[in-house]
Amino acid sequence: MSNTDNPLLIPFDLAPFSKVKNEHFFPAFEILIKEAKAEIDAIADSTETPTFENTIEAMEFSGNQLDRVSSLFFNLNSAETNDEIQKIAQEVSPLLTEFGNDVTLNPDLFKRVKAVYETKDSLDLSPEQITLLDNSYKGFSRNGANLNDTDKDQLREIDNKLSKIKLTYGENLLAETNGYELHISDEKDLAGLPAGTKEAAAQTAKSQGAEGWVFTLHYPSYGPFMKYAENRELRKKLSVAYGSRGFQKNEFNNEEITLDIAKLRHQRANLLGYDTHANFVLEERMAMSPTKVKEFLNDMLIKAKPFAQKEFDELAQFAKDLDGTTDLQKWDSAFYAEKLKKKLFNLDDEQLKPYFKLENVIEGAFTVANKLFGLTFKKVDTIDTYHPEVETYEVHDSNNNLVSIFYGDFFPRSGKRNGAWMTSFKSQQINGSKIERPHVSNVCNFTKPTETKPSLLTFDEVTTLFHEFGHGLHGMLANTTYPSLSGTSVFWDFVELPSQVLENWCYEKECLDLFAKHYETGETIPMEFVEKIKESANFMEGLATLRQVSFGLLDMSWHGQNPEGITDVKSHERKTFDKTAFTPDVAENCMSVAFSHIFNGGYSSGYYSYKWAEVLDADAFAFFKEKGIFDRETGMSFATNILSKGGTEHPMKLYKRFRGQEPNPDALLERAGLV
Repeated sequence: MSNTDNPLLIPFDLAPFSKVKNEHFFPAFEILIKEAKAEIDAIADSTETPTFENTIEAMEFSGNQLDRVSSLFFNLNSAETNDEIQKIAQEVSPLLTEFGNDVTLNPDLFKRVKAVYETKDSLDLSPEQITLLDNSYKGFSRNGANLNDTDKDQLREIDNKLSKIKLTYGENLLAETNGYELHISDEKDLAGLPAGTKEAAAQTAKSQGAEGWVFTLHYPSYGPFMKYAENRELRKKLSVAYGSRGFQKNEFNNEEITLDIAKLRHQRANLLGYDTHANFVLEERMAMSPTKVKEFLNDMLIKAKPFAQKEFDELAQFAKDLDGTTDLQKWDSAFYAEKLKKKLFNLDDEQLKPYFKLENVIEGAFTVANKLFGLTFKKVDTIDTYHPEVETYEVHDSNNNLVSIFYGDFFPRSGKRNGAWMTSFKSQQINGSKIERPHVSNVCNFTKPTETKPSLLTFDEVTTLFHEFGHGLHGMLANTTYPSLSGTSVFWDFVELPSQVLENWCYEKECLDLFAKHYETGETIPMEFVEKIKESANFMEGLATLRQVSFGLLDMSWHGQNPEGITDVKSHERKTFDKTAFTPDVAENCMSVAFSHIFNGGYSSGYYSYKWAEVLDADAFAFFKEKGIFDRETGMSFATNILSKGGTEHPMKLYKRFRGQEPNPDALLERAGLV
């Protein structure tokens, strides 16, 4: 294949999905890595005196085509993968890791970076340029530039191993998720399930040429079953299957891989002069140290546990009174919580779902973005996509300038991993006179339409859509010069602020009135429902807080100490969860082997950041409420000082510029009812 026959080797603006075949990827990566390496070598070998422009900026804008192809490929590997793509990922990841090491371990390149860094006080640099220079220097020093040759070789070996086994971890989890089905043939086993859930399960069965109903481990199928199915044995069966992913004695077992990832990360941190992986990671976070994170999580634990205990006791008593259940188990919690919620607030998801048609909720998110930031979203069908379900939009500002391209991919598929996330196919940057606007994507796994009903969302799904859209806005409104500082390229414990703050609008009548309309009658959501949504917002909040804290503590238990002494994943996990668990342990289940956020995503030593960012978002929304939730001036201040700035300055500086002060932690505790 000649270079001109490969669409990935021709510079593109919009990702050319329909032109790209799997066989294009590997040769493209080989060529583009070679080209990017040549660009880097030219900078390293230059005889010119090192300057910010010929060294730091030149590095920043090198390898652009490689970056574009990498984002396209790895996004596909998450949202529309197959065996072939996974095989290519296993082959390509070590090459990219090796290239990254070739850059950070290049002594001549580091010498030039260091020379510029040491003269930074005499340079007339903008805050953004200072951040880029600092990050460039740290990028080398934190990734082995100061090591001797033997240690550099060891670092390369560790990084190579990590790149492969993290991929395998994710592939195993997807295979386990797709590999299980609960096939029900007797209709009485469906007792308690909403009509829409039964119809979706029948549709799944039909698509497979089977009779009856099929439930899967994808959340739109799994979640309602755990919440509504009266057959306790079947709830147990599905729950155990979900919790057993990566923990069964088969080819997809993740136990050894989990241990290996933790140990390799620790070895890497030690090699670079850090006590633990968490020490390494948190040096570049707002929290700064494992001690600070553990203090933060333990403080949350102390404050939330009495509330959680009270809530659990109430739930256990309710289950006993309702039908004599005396041994509340993991597979019972969602079921009885939903019934208790209905009793206390006369409200359940099935009452609300008709008001949350997916298309209306999307329009609602767009309207909020219009009111706050002056953005308009125009649906277009001329943009190439990787799957027919993906929707595309042009995003314009109030002066009709193109701000971004937005992709929305909302339904589960066998080639898509679980969960919801935001990503981008093209970073925002300003290269010389050329202004590049970003191409941003939200990927979710919402309830699919059926033959008789459109996609109707649970309220949790509504908040998830707004959450991911908040990340999306962070990417869309980016306005920086350098791609590595653009959009969501911020400290990890700051990245959740734009997403979590946007969830708050879902609880406000003024916002719900815009989009929460009955899909059949067009009736706006009744005021009593809005009031009940607000009243029930803190339902089981103590247990929910404890759950998140427990995940943060589990993350720190793997990464905030030497894991060499851990020989058994399950027993280590049990020990960690002792302080936070209320239901009995399930022997067949293990979370660590399916905790993709920290073992296959970017949240290692960072899961605490969800709670950390809640402090910021509660304080920020309190400010919006004070000014008016659709106050354009406050919205534009948030856009100007936070969303557009990316990682150009320290997050606290940006936050104070918006808020006028540091966040008040009491705002979170008050909102959560934990005071």
